[in-house]
Amino acid sequence: MAHEFLIKPNMANTSCNSTDRNKQENLYESWMNNQQEELKELQNAIALARKNERNNVELNELLEKMVHNFRGYVNGRSRLARVDVSPFYAPTWCTPLENSVLWIGGCRPSSFIRLIYALCGIDIESRLAEYLQLILLSLLRGIKIGDFGQLCGKQIVMIDKLQRQIIAEERKLSSRLASLQEDVVDQPIAKVAKNCDTEEGENEPLDKHGHNMANLLEEADELRMKTLKEILRILTPIQGVEYLAAAKRIRLCLQQWGKKREQEHSNN
Repeated sequence: MAHEFLIKPNMANTSCNSTDRNKQENLYESWMNNQQEELKELQNAIALARKNERNNVELNELLEKMVHNFRGYVNGRSRLARVDVSPFYAPTWCTPLENSVLWIGGCRPSSFIRLIYALCGIDIESRLAEYLQLILLSLLRGIKIGDFGQLCGKQIVMIDKLQRQIIAEERKLSSRLASLQEDVVDQPIAKVAKNCDTEEGENEPLDKHGHNMANLLEEADELRMKTLKEILRILTPIQGVEYLAAAKRIRLCLQQWGKKREQEHSNN
């Protein structure tokens, strides 16, 4: 069940008296710890598949498990965002480097697709693609990438179509985010600001804003979920496993680099 992920040790030990922020941070830390565990599983599956000791059925079961865990994380975020959504847009539990690449509380779904292009070595005019390729070269040096150099024409067409669809949906959500950010200083919040000494009803505009921001976060997470599922549907099982392994390496490295930069700046 989706809730099983949420009762891993880090979450189970959370006191009932913990603040909402602590619950949010604990959820994130539990998720990142889970990324380490899943990466090991994926790497092991890749090694066994190369020796023909893992078949497509077993690889698909592993992929379904990863998607299931992601659903559990998304559901946990949604529940906590309904209580306090603001931290998800600028999480204090992430480093500034991590926050600098956030889009509505997470990665851009279109970056999931650009990672495929980077893995394939397909040239696309994008600084992000170049950035991903540099990361992959450092992470995958000496490691066989596998079937990613063998994407068939049908797969490329499907991925291209998916990319255009996802970018269009991203733009709609980005436009709504911009509107919400503008509305926060518009009526009726501006009116409330003029009457700071009036407590009655002063939280209603902010509560409404928070509700709308939580809805937006949910929709962005659902777009991320949809993108991942579609990518795995297009890729072969071994491609899917290698894709997720690369994605998790990048995410974990981004966290490590962020922490290293913070230590360097604090020592200066």
